[in-house]
Amino acid sequence: MAKYSIDNSAMTNFLLGLLNIYSPTGDTERAITCVRKTFEPLGLEVRLNAKGALIATWQGQSADRPRAVTAHVDTLGAMVKEIKTNGRLRLTQIGSYAWNAVEGEGCWVRTVTGRVVSGTILPTKASTHVHGKEMIELERKEENMEVRLDARTTKAEETRALGIEVGDFVYLDPRAELTDTGFVRSRHLDDKASVACIYGALKAMADAGLAPAQRTTVLITNFEEVGHGASTGIPADCVELLAVDMAAVGEGQNSDEFSCGICVKDSGGPYHIDMRRKLVELAQNANIPYRLDVYSYYRSDGDAALRSGLDIRVGLVGPGVDASHAYERTHQDSLVATARLIVEYLAAP
Repeated sequence: MAKYSIDNSAMTNFLLGLLNIYSPTGDTERAITCVRKTFEPLGLEVRLNAKGALIATWQGQSADRPRAVTAHVDTLGAMVKEIKTNGRLRLTQIGSYAWNAVEGEGCWVRTVTGRVVSGTILPTKASTHVHGKEMIELERKEENMEVRLDARTTKAEETRALGIEVGDFVYLDPRAELTDTGFVRSRHLDDKASVACIYGALKAMADAGLAPAQRTTVLITNFEEVGHGASTGIPADCVELLAVDMAAVGEGQNSDEFSCGICVKDSGGPYHIDMRRKLVELAQNANIPYRLDVYSYYRSDGDAALRSGLDIRVGLVGPGVDASHAYERTHQDSLVATARLIVEYLAAP
């Protein structure tokens, strides 16, 4: 294979920009547009499906065993469930996370007219000097959490006068940052880090004049966090799917923030053993750092594709992400390793 290099700077800058575009499941149009504008100069045929997911096609050198690669751009978030009598907001989650993981986090409420009102997610008893021990012992659950708006409002009527209504989307502040030690810390690295890795791989191939060995469909989904992202969008003749999603880092896990994770099993079951063998062999031959791992509380778009009825072999790789569904972190080394393995996979016969 011709030499290629991952443009780490371009990949990281794309990631930081994407992280700062709010895209909770159900409100992903702006993020999808960003990805589309970034992918189109690479020469791919790009379109959207009815669900709003991005489908990019690279014809490749052959089409006898077409492949697909997928990652998701939708993230965790919330919606307004209730405008309380005190003017504050009760939320319903989009995706799944612990309430204590967002306690004290800045947020924005976007009305249907496009107005944005800032606020903070707090427990209903938030002041140590007012509630004392009650504040500490209060269970963090939906009915005990609220949004304090940065507006003069103490009653429901005043909040509604701002244009806020039940069903408005609530965005979590990503607080995206690149440290001088090469770490990217932010909310929503799940799964925007993987979208960036796919971009890094595609750009490296395009810059080097490489084409994938097989016709390749790149599917950037927008409903993964609620379980049905890749249930549509993958051509029926594809025989392999490489899902790219975070490798969960933590106690009892083998993944780390400096290598590419290869998932052998998650809560949906084992990934295809032939895909596992191929990915491990590719990583070893190219001297790409990798870790095999099992994720017990995790499912990917690969599972959604299989449950949709596709007759397809699925593998899963991704950058190592610490503190998933909270304030997450990965390292540029992991992004580069994952992008390299995607290149090796796409170029392999």
